[in-house]
Amino acid sequence: MSENERKALKTVKNYMWWSMGAGLIPVPWVDLAAVAGVQLKVLAEISKIYGVPFQENAGKAAISSLVGFVLPHAMAFGAVGSLLKAIPVVGVLPGAPAMGLFAGAYTWALGNVFIQHFESGGTFLTFAPEKVKEYFQARFEEGRKVAATMGTEPGTEVPV
Repeated sequence: MSENERKALKTVKNYMWWSMGAGLIPVPWVDLAAVAGVQLKVLAEISKIYGVPFQENAGKAAISSLVGFVLPHAMAFGAVGSLLKAIPVVGVLPGAPAMGLFAGAYTWALGNVFIQHFESGGTFLTFAPEKVKEYFQARFEEGRKVAATMGTEPGTEVPV
């Protein structure tokens, strides 16, 4: 593992926590905006580690283009979690954790996809979402497990 990859994985894990926290915001749609902001920040940090110029518009496009690859999960956890929060009092209970886990998993997958992309010499301009579809889906599933166990089970830490 390269030094850049080690630093980037540590950064992704840190922002995964922030993303999960943003997903817990009890206001529908505000949570989604906060998560998107955290995800843009993780892309900016990873690109800085690799010396790749950050392009906010390309980052936004990458974030939105990858969601289609996990759309069933997005509906089950992310958007539904956010919408559940609209139900006064009782909606926050199931909605916030679901959105938090989805946000963490998505951030994990997003970060890992861009680490792989930058490790291979890619830039924001050369990013092709369709080419990373399967890798993104696998990292999303991995991220769901990581997010669900973060800080709860010894030995489940992500190696960094």
